Amino acid sequence: MTNSDNKPVVGFSCGDINGIGVEIIIKALSDNRILDLCTPIVFASNKVINFYKKSINDGNFNYQSVKDFQRLNPKMVNVFSCWEDEISITPGQLTETGGLYAIKSLTAAVDALKENHVDVLVTAPIHKKNVQSETFNYTGHTPYLKDVFQAKDVVMFMVADNIRVALLTEHIPVNQLSSHISKEAIVSKLMLINESLKKDFGVERPKIAVLGLNPHAGDEGLIGKEEEEIIKPAIKEAKQKDVLCMGPFSADAFFARAQYEKFDAVLAMYHDQGLIPFKSLAIGEGVNYTAGLDVIRTSPDHGTAFDIAGKGKADESSIREAMFVAIDIFRNRNNYADARKNPMKKLSASLLAKAVDEKIEEE
Repeated sequence: MTNSDNKPVVGFSCGDINGIGVEIIIKALSDNRILDLCTPIVFASNKVINFYKKSINDGNFNYQSVKDFQRLNPKMVNVFSCWEDEISITPGQLTETGGLYAIKSLTAAVDALKENHVDVLVTAPIHKKNVQSETFNYTGHTPYLKDVFQAKDVVMFMVADNIRVALLTEHIPVNQLSSHISKEAIVSKLMLINESLKKDFGVERPKIAVLGLNPHAGDEGLIGKEEEEIIKPAIKEAKQKDVLCMGPFSADAFFARAQYEKFDAVLAMYHDQGLIPFKSLAIGEGVNYTAGLDVIRTSPDHGTAFDIAGKGKADESSIREAMFVAIDIFRNRNNYADARKNPMKKLSASLLAKAVDEKIEEE
């Protein structure tokens, strides 16, 4: 669903109502220039929005409350009322209420995404502990979305202007990592990363680096066998499937020597191996993107930040960047689909780019 101005409709789930989610959404959407790029719709309640709006004292944020997707105002922030309950908002507190209403917002937003009422989804942070229930037994957004949209596999993909890092495993205890490293899993992730780089990021011939699991990438079997027995065979198989991938690289030297600059993406074996260098090296604000879904979902690369919730101190840069990345991916997917329908159009663009390069070289 895109509105009459051909702008994508961007849905926002509010995250934990006691965290910084609502605050950063309000701050990000207070710049009216955003309305030239998209039509925003926040899944929450008027009471929650007004509570945090008062704490920010930002007079630029105005919204309309809607219960009908046909009545979205493209020139204003829209708030879709997911509940009318009178609930206690206690910024900075980990409460059962905070998790319950975070999931109410998320499920309403996901339903809207499934039914094409919104084009892309930006999710504010939830807390993994207080969202657990019989109906939501997931370690985070990524496995939940994989289940809801019945994806065969997905990739947690951290993206910034200068670096993209994908994770083979996500929220798994370190002592269980080795049992989750398999050739099949690596090949599957590499295939998804390769496809996402083409379709979502406009990279024609992606080049992907693969990190080793053990120190020094195993030192040819002296420090662990996973590189020799699993990772190298997986890279070989992925290459046979037309994925341009290399490795396994020793993670410390790979990032210290800025080898990531030579690749379009990096596949890390586990959470901290990828996230520590990503958050240290990313220029601008990092964004978490779920690759492998038919739909588009992004989120900021931080958590609920209870320590500063409700104090007006939260920085909205990452959720703003998450919105921009979602819009870019939306456009890239449309361009990719157009190019597949009309290969000559893509060929013409490539030839034009080549001609421009040759002209520059001549001058």
